[in-house]
Amino acid sequence: MLAVFLISLFGLLLLGLPVGFTLILTSVIMMLSLNTLSFEIIAQSMMRGIDNFPLLAIPFFMLAGEIMNAGGLSGRIVSFAKSLVGFLAGGLGYVAVVASMIFAGISGSAIADTSAIGSVLLPIMKEEKYDMNKSTALIAAAGTIGPVIPPSIPMILYGVVAGESIVKLFLGGVIPGILIGLGLMFVWYFISKKEGYKASERISLIQVWCSFKEAFWALLLPVIILGGILAGIYTPTEAAVIAVVYALLVSGLIYRSLRLNQLLPIMVSTVRGTAMVLFVCGAATAAGYLMTVAQVPKMLAGLLLSISNNRYVILFLVNILLLLVGMVMDLTPALLILAPILLPVVTHVGVDPLFFGVIMVVNLCIGLITPPVGTVLFTACGLSKQKLSEVVRELMPFIAIMVAVLFLITYIPSLVMFIPQLSR
Repeated sequence: MLAVFLISLFGLLLLGLPVGFTLILTSVIMMLSLNTLSFEIIAQSMMRGIDNFPLLAIPFFMLAGEIMNAGGLSGRIVSFAKSLVGFLAGGLGYVAVVASMIFAGISGSAIADTSAIGSVLLPIMKEEKYDMNKSTALIAAAGTIGPVIPPSIPMILYGVVAGESIVKLFLGGVIPGILIGLGLMFVWYFISKKEGYKASERISLIQVWCSFKEAFWALLLPVIILGGILAGIYTPTEAAVIAVVYALLVSGLIYRSLRLNQLLPIMVSTVRGTAMVLFVCGAATAAGYLMTVAQVPKMLAGLLLSISNNRYVILFLVNILLLLVGMVMDLTPALLILAPILLPVVTHVGVDPLFFGVIMVVNLCIGLITPPVGTVLFTACGLSKQKLSEVVRELMPFIAIMVAVLFLITYIPSLVMFIPQLSR
């Protein structure tokens, strides 16, 4: 049954079938193998997969990000980041990372972050004569911080699948997200030296203050989201709704940069994004039910545990598996398919499910910038109009530092667990 599952899943993906339909057909094939074909069970499993209150946070966080992007708030965040680090040699690269880290506290989506920051910064980087392949690679890599620093759409999905606290998962992503940002800036420092980028003139504290005031209402949103969740005032789902209302008020009434005729395209884009995520979520639940019936998780656990019972060896093998899967499958389906399979394995060797959730999200975020299925990579290349093959070559140092951070947090669990443990 393990062979049937793997051959069906990856065979259909290689044929170019969309992930959601691949999962449904894989479920049908497994049912035929078990002589229990029932389309009612598939439909019921799909409905059970999406009929979950915490999942309501996903469309609202998506909508908040779309509104802020359309309302020009991302431009104000970039301007503030530029006032902080723009004077350094290759300053626009540091601005890209800092702005991505700030915007990550709003949307929870890597594609939204990449689109928002890239659309503002890439034209400026081109005008300033930056190497566009390297700049595109940096924008793509920085965009992957979005699902790590809270709020995070993948962590909401993992929390639902694994039955873990979404708030604690959010908190677990804070230090890893900061480490990834620092790692990307470390790599950019050497690129800037090699390229000979000149340092800009340092701006005064008064100018920094003016830039902060201009971006204040945009910068306040991450504080409202996380502050309210940590204080226990509202749940992550309620925080997402508050984020939408706040984004509308700030964009429409304070900055007056959002027009009424922009709302329909924003809503359509959000509905499309939500439909894709929830369809895959429902299909993955159906496939997960069949995997459980066929004892696929037990078989895979036996396979991995036959190699070693050592926690660190198992985590190493799981990380390698996830890195490989991330190259051929997008983050959401990979998370929904593999979390139920791998959780019994890692918990058997004493790994905290909350810790594993953060590791899994960080790992699969790297897959967002690796071909052939790197959706964030394609988004960045689409914005800069650069050739994918040339950008991929420049991505290698950034991927290497992200993998280094991944193994650092894997083998120093306190980097993930420190902040969640404070909230207990």
